[in-house]
This record gives sequence, structure tokens and C-alpha cells, in this order.
Amino acid sequence: MSGPSPAARSTPEQPWPVRVVSDQIAAWIHRLGTVWVEGQITQLSLRPGTRTAFLTLRDPSVDNSLTLTCPPKLISESPVPVTEGSRVIVQGRPRFYTGRGSFSLQVSEIRPVGVGELLARIERLKQALAAEGLFDPRLKRPLPFLPTCVGLITGRASAAERDVVEVARGRWPDVRFAVRNTAVQGVSAVPQILDALAELDADPVVDVIILARGGGSVEDLLPFSDEALIRAISRCRTPVVSAIGHEPDSPLSDLVADLRAATPTDAAKRVVPDVAEERRRIAEARARTARALRAWVEREEHHLVALRSRPCMADPYGIVDSRAEIVAEAVRALRRDITRIIDSESTSLGHLSARLTTLGPAATLARGYAVVQSVAGENDGRVVSSITDAPPGSQLRIRVSDGALSAAVLGATPAAGRPATSRDGDPTAPTEPESTVPTTEEQS
Repeated sequence: MSGPSPAARSTPEQPWPVRVVSDQIAAWIHRLGTVWVEGQITQLSLRPGTRTAFLTLRDPSVDNSLTLTCPPKLISESPVPVTEGSRVIVQGRPRFYTGRGSFSLQVSEIRPVGVGELLARIERLKQALAAEGLFDPRLKRPLPFLPTCVGLITGRASAAERDVVEVARGRWPDVRFAVRNTAVQGVSAVPQILDALAELDADPVVDVIILARGGGSVEDLLPFSDEALIRAISRCRTPVVSAIGHEPDSPLSDLVADLRAATPTDAAKRVVPDVAEERRRIAEARARTARALRAWVEREEHHLVALRSRPCMADPYGIVDSRAEIVAEAVRALRRDITRIIDSESTSLGHLSARLTTLGPAATLARGYAVVQSVAGENDGRVVSSITDAPPGSQLRIRVSDGALSAAVLGATPAAGRPATSRDGDPTAPTEPESTVPTTEEQS
């Protein structure tokens, strides 16, 4: 009995039977054809005498799995043993079994992924992530000097957990841990680590996160080179320390983390300071500070002593006393110079006064000379310097040293050898007029 055509729609009045739905689903799935799928085998059921082997293939990055079926000889005759935990690439066709409504991938070829292929894939992923800048050193965040709480992601009851906790508490007893135990290898490692990483990164108390695991093979360390985990570490706001494996191991988590530790023990030493060492450094710093302070005080004390020992500080008045005699001698010298200058100028003044007295008219009169002036007419008060200035009968005033005389001109006698010449150029007047006339004593 055939079912409805694919174009017919189901309605509440005309629903499809279960077989029709199963046939439709099977038809759509069978159109997918042959596909290649990569994953990790988590379960392997191979019973003797059966014609079908059942496997579970899981995605290493997320919690997603797929059921596989294959002939038993495909596993038994594989050149590389196929076991649980193996990374494989399978070729198969999707099948939907309408009888029980289940889906599986019918495998026709299984290719185990070797170590060389895994390393090549990791290298290609490393180059791609480096091109995106996820490994840029400028993105590395500094670790806190003294973390309040350390987040630790590691395996349950593992040696890595024991080493990190014991070493850290031995260095700083007050350190606290927020431990998240997860799978550190296998198909469930990446999803569990991602959940723990997100939880610790969201916790405001956690200051730094340590991702720790002991050594192992390349396959064991594959989860720490998973792209999803690498990108999750790069997005963390809390500094992340990668302590995966031993010194030679180098998963991609070491490159993206803010700090790479060689071992879990090294991570504990890098994250938590040594209390004994810090106390020793504090003691040394205090000692250096005390020595520096004492040296500074002593240096300043010596400087003060040197200042106080200087003459100007030891005897402030000494410099004044030493200069007082110099000042007194300068004052005495100044007084001597002033006295000498005054005496010299006084002497010069006396000489000048004597010369002035000698050359003055009073001295001339005292020697017997007289000044003759006209006292009448328009020439009243005019000095008579020539006989033409006082014709006979003229009234004269004769000034001598002790007074003045009134006289009249009786006559004039020219000097011997000199013609009389008047003031107006008369040739009868003498050429050298005399302003004075001899007194009676000089005439006698």
C-alpha cells in the first residue's frame, strides 16, 4: 500500500502515518551521499560472530557524537589498531532505519590519523591563529603580584593539582584556590575545560587562572591545541597561565596564554611569591633604608660641624673687629687728607687774597697814587686820564687813600717827549693818558 505523495501536506484531518514520516526522513538523509567525517572514537562494540560493529564517533571540541556501523573486518584488518580514544577519519553514507527510527553512518573506510598528520594540523592551525594576532605579545596581561584567589583547572586527584597546591601554599600559606576538576584528555576534555574556564573567568574573586596537566603523548595533549579552547583563552579577562606537560611539550595554549610555565610546579612559583623571599627582601630594603638614613644624617651633621667651625660662625664679631682697625686707619687717613687739602687751599686762598689786595685800587692809592675825576659839567664823575680832559679852571675831585680832595686846574704841562692828545684823537694830547696824578709826597 503506497503512502501519500510528497506534495501532499499533513493536516489534523489527514495526518501522516509514522511509516510515511520515516520514509520521508530516510529519503532526505539518503540524498546526502558519501561523506568523510573526522572525530575520536569513544565507544567500540565488536562482538565475535556478529556481522556489524558499532562505534561512537565524538567531536573533540564540543559535546556532539555520531553512531557508526561497519563490518568487523574493517576494524580487525586495519593497518593501525583502532581503539577507543583513537582519532580517525571515516568514509560512510548516512542511513536512517525506518523500522526503529534511528540514524547512523554506515562506514566503508576507516583511516587512523597518525601523529605526523596531527602535528601538521596543529602547525596549520598555529599559523592561522598567529595571522589573526592571537599570539601577539602586546595582548599579554601582567599577573597580579599577590593573588587573592587562584583558579586551577586540572584533572581530578592529579599530580599536577597536588604540585600546584603544595608548592603555592608552601610559598604563601594564605593563598586560596578555586579548583575545577575536569577531564584533561579524551573527547570530553575540551567541553569540560571550556565550562570551567568560563566559570572561573566570570568569578570576580579569581585573580589568575592556571591550566595545568602533567606530561603525555601528542594524542593526550591534543585538547590543549584545540581551536575552540585557544579562542576561549584569548577572550578571557582574567590572566591565564598555561602549564601543560613538561618543558619539551608546547601545545597552542602555551602561545595564547598570558604566561607559559614549563611545568605545573613552575606555574605555582610564577604565580605565587615566596613569603620567605619577600620577607628577606623587605628586611634588606629596611636595612638599606636605615643605612641610607644614617649616612644622610651623619653627612648633614658633618656639614653642620664644618659650618660651625668656620671663623664667621665660630666668632661672628671677629670679622668686625679685624676690620675695625682698618676702618679707623682709613678714617684717620681721610681726616689727614682733608686737613691737608684744607690747609693747602687756605694757603692758596691767602696768596690769592694778598695778590688781589696788592693789585686792587686801595693798595695803589696807599702807595701814593690818586684818582682824579671831573666834578662839573657833562663830564661829572669822569676819570681824568689826560691833561686835555681837565682844561684850566676845571673842578676836580682827587681821591686818595684816606679820603678825597677838591681842587681846580690852574694849568697843564705835557710830559717830556709826549705831545698832548685828547680823547678824541687830538695830536696835541699825550699818547698814554694817566688816570692818576702824583701826590705832594711823590712830587717832592
